[in-house]
Amino acid sequence: MHASPASILTLPDERLRRMAETVTAFDAELQKTFARLDAAMRAGPGGVGVAAPQLGINNRMIVVDCSLARHPCRNHGLLYMTNPVVVKKSSEKVLGREGCLSVPDWVGMVQRAKSVRVQFQDGAGVTHEIESSGFEARVIQHEIDHLDGILFIDRVVSTQELVRRMSRQ
Repeated sequence: MHASPASILTLPDERLRRMAETVTAFDAELQKTFARLDAAMRAGPGGVGVAAPQLGINNRMIVVDCSLARHPCRNHGLLYMTNPVVVKKSSEKVLGREGCLSVPDWVGMVQRAKSVRVQFQDGAGVTHEIESSGFEARVIQHEIDHLDGILFIDRVVSTQELVRRMSRQ
């Protein structure tokens, strides 16, 4: 079963704004869903992450693989994360350019924590905790936002705010 970029929900689909449900069943169906997410991420242009709600699946599941980026990051490689939660964010924030498969042809500058500690369950329900930094931390934060009905465009720093920040540096 392969997902195509066409299977990714795009704005203004209201399902992108829903709070995703906690996953409680770690079974074969969950594995099939991860396979669908992985295929959709790889099919999309520049896709380095995808969240289940982007495929109309109302579960707290994300797939992240920054090794697919134009400038690959080194952190953890392919991650299948169920019920991910950021348990700690660095106080240091970084402004960076983001785009999204669900908001095609748009990019914007978004401020995110430079590093995060994330707790999640794998496909078997085993709990893990990882430290992530740089681009991978940005992608993880972006995908977890999807689980809460938040899109990167909700966090875009306005041009005026960007000019103010740059003049302070």
